[in-house]
Amino acid sequence: MERYSVIPRPPVRPADAHKGTAGLVLVVAGSRGMAGAAALVGNGALRGGAGLVKIATADRALDTVAALAPCCTTAPLPDDGAHLVREAAQVVLALAEGQHVIAMGPGLGQTDGVASVVQAVLAHAAVPIVLDADGLNVLGSHAANIFRSARAPVIITPHPGEAARLLGVSAADVQADREAAAASLAALGAVAVLKGRGTVVADGRRMYVNTTGNPGMATGGAGDVLTGLLAALAAGGMKPFEAAVLAVWAHGRAGDLAAKRRGILGLTALDILGCVPEALKL
Repeated sequence: MERYSVIPRPPVRPADAHKGTAGLVLVVAGSRGMAGAAALVGNGALRGGAGLVKIATADRALDTVAALAPCCTTAPLPDDGAHLVREAAQVVLALAEGQHVIAMGPGLGQTDGVASVVQAVLAHAAVPIVLDADGLNVLGSHAANIFRSARAPVIITPHPGEAARLLGVSAADVQADREAAAASLAALGAVAVLKGRGTVVADGRRMYVNTTGNPGMATGGAGDVLTGLLAALAAGGMKPFEAAVLAVWAHGRAGDLAAKRRGILGLTALDILGCVPEALKL
């Protein structure tokens, strides 16, 4: 597999740009008790340069998500009092019309309803999908068939535990040879971002191993920021692999900038989020 080491440039916003041309991202995330995940993805997308971000979330979580992400619009999805139900799939697909990218998964939960929604969106959505967290956890051993039958490119961003479930191995196996694990994830039919120290990006032909980031980024919500950032770069016109490489590098750099100012201990996802625009100044 070809080693990739060039950090791509972020999308250039022309002088006559408006919010409708700067990248449209639909976020499908969150549930009762996990509103923060949806908000971090949405805010991450805005910090990554998206012009408009709509967060579709469980109706029960909507007001909290809206308060945490005031620069995003929101849309309620049918739920069972906490998590999405099967009927939410058609609402998501209708909302996806005209969008450039879908970011899906964080905070959704792992119910049968969520699984049916994720599978339906992957099967029918016509725009690239960044899939993370519970969006991966509900696929199990069917991931390869689902990714290969998707209408549009899929980018997955698992941590080692999620990667292990997708591959049917242990997290220790994944960590023992992270590059081989990333290659196996890409072989499922998606651009793979295996998170962790030395995050690995692979698309079956190329592989990039990241060098930015620090232990302070081992904090809840950091991955949600990455999901939003990656979605924004893809919505801005970058190809999936290049968008993933830049997102991983800039996310780690944002963490390094935050750690330099605040220290390693006590770093939060919000600290990382606030440094994303500076990290993208290449």
